Amino acid sequence: MPVREYERNLSQEMREKIDKKEYRKIYSKRMQIIEPVFADITYCKGMDRFTMRSKAKVDIQWKLYCIMHNIGKFQQAKGKKNAV
Repeated sequence: MPVREYERNLSQEMREKIDKKEYRKIYSKRMQIIEPVFADITYCKGMDRFTMRSKAKVDIQWKLYCIMHNIGKFQQAKGKKNAV
């Protein structure tokens, strides 16, 4: 049986926080900044699950995917620079 790490309901706290006007504006930027990265890594790079076990190995695997994503961004930027 899973043991809850926190006594309070963090999902409910986040919902309440997002409902406030000032946080809604900040949180809406997530769609432009963070979500495309996850979409690229999961859909384009094909990572739908981790293949390693243990937190240390999963951390390494995640960082490698992030490095791949960043290298792709550099290649795109370099291609645009050479096209000009």
